[in-house]
Amino acid sequence: MDAWFHCENPYPFVPDEVLAATDSVRASLPNRYCDPKIAARLFEETLDEYLLCDELGLNITSSEHHAGINCLYGASPVVLGIVARQTKNIRLLSMGTLITVRNDPVRAAEEYATADVISKGRLEIGFVKSGGTEMASGNANPIGIRERFWEAIDLIDKTLTYREGPFSWEGKHFTHRHVNIWPRPYQQPHPPMWAATSDPIDTAELGRRGMVNIMVMRGVDVTKRAWGSYREARKEAGLAAPATDRFGYSAFVYVGDTDEEGVRVGSKLLWFVNTGMKSAPQYAKYLPGTTPPELAPQLYRDPNAAGSLGRPGRGSALNRPGVTTEMAMAGGRMYAGNPDTVYRQIMDFYDKVGGFGQLIMVGKTGFITHDEAVKNITLFSKEVLPRLREIKPVTLD
Repeated sequence: MDAWFHCENPYPFVPDEVLAATDSVRASLPNRYCDPKIAARLFEETLDEYLLCDELGLNITSSEHHAGINCLYGASPVVLGIVARQTKNIRLLSMGTLITVRNDPVRAAEEYATADVISKGRLEIGFVKSGGTEMASGNANPIGIRERFWEAIDLIDKTLTYREGPFSWEGKHFTHRHVNIWPRPYQQPHPPMWAATSDPIDTAELGRRGMVNIMVMRGVDVTKRAWGSYREARKEAGLAAPATDRFGYSAFVYVGDTDEEGVRVGSKLLWFVNTGMKSAPQYAKYLPGTTPPELAPQLYRDPNAAGSLGRPGRGSALNRPGVTTEMAMAGGRMYAGNPDTVYRQIMDFYDKVGGFGQLIMVGKTGFITHDEAVKNITLFSKEVLPRLREIKPVTLD
């Protein structure tokens, strides 16, 4: 099993009365509440943490969100380029440039290829569909988001792999008459591709493509259902059964010297859901095109009935405020304690879902300090990661 450190570089220093008065901390909160001097310090601290990860052999992710306190990485390729040059050893997962918001996937492919060359072949490309706040901030149409998602991936794939001069693309959602990027990627035919989704329709498509599927804090039942769809799609297509390295799980992780310290400090990570996910209805279930028509009536009557794309029973307790430490740990969404405890918690979840080969540790968010993040990274890398790496990929029938 491999592991990746994840920090979206949030900006939590907004007065409580302002947070209480706004309907959404993403997209709607005026940027006058963001002090550039504080933002500069946060960037410096996070980039220093990435350098520590490089020293200790812990891979990292670079994410992207827009116009909110949850993430200052509004331009993931910029951050990715910096990290590609400053680090030397670890792999870098872009998770990821929001291709459903971008008008030109070819430009995203150019950025990926450039980062891969700068890093000398250490890039991994991750795709996400975009949330409602991202679509609003990016002036994107939510109608047809799934079709745009897969067409953008197809165009990026061809852009990264085509070697015989310009080609043209005439798709349903994208048109590009002259595609011929320089440089081409360092890795051949292109860097490994991932996608974060729990929707069984999309995980089935990931299975047919052989991409890595990341589940973001979805718990046992939703994870097993999604990965079952992945495996079944490959079986139906006559493809080889996938190995556990095709599956990854993202969870809050904090390692302390003691269980008490791990849980106490790790509980601060829940700012991500209890504050950083506050979003107005116009960015969620009421956004046109994000809910299939046949499921809309149930979703509108019960906002907790569904998760992404409005499918019944897909909701997560971490998709809304009010999450406690006990809830997060019981649901397999947080691993916290001393190194031995954290390792046991990870392996318990591993056994329950049938195995996975990638762990994305959300190890810093909210009011976690730089020193606390450094301790988490250090203890995890030295005391937990070596044991996880002893777990080799196995085929899942």
